[in-house]
Amino acid sequence: MTQPMIQISDVMYNAATQCFEAMVTVETTTRTAKYPCEIEAPITMSFEQAASGLKTQALRRHKSRNGMYSQMRRRVAQARAGRTAFDPRQWLAQLGFPQTDKAA
Repeated sequence: MTQPMIQISDVMYNAATQCFEAMVTVETTTRTAKYPCEIEAPITMSFEQAASGLKTQALRRHKSRNGMYSQMRRRVAQARAGRTAFDPRQWLAQLGFPQTDKAA
């Protein structure tokens, strides 16, 4: 099994909760999911340590598939049987509007 690609976005320190927070994207060959992660730590923690903790939390959530996450599926839309593709210009022409290439 290949290692998932991990991207950490918008790392912030929340002084009210004393946590590092970030949106972590975990991408595998079958799915991509985004996890809101936070780790409790002092503001003096190095960025590398905070990133490592956020990454570990996202990987745990990804493996267990519980908690809140956003998922983007890779699916190709199937054509509907018996229908042609919608052409807005042809539709407008049927309604009696003149055909033009100029935008409003």
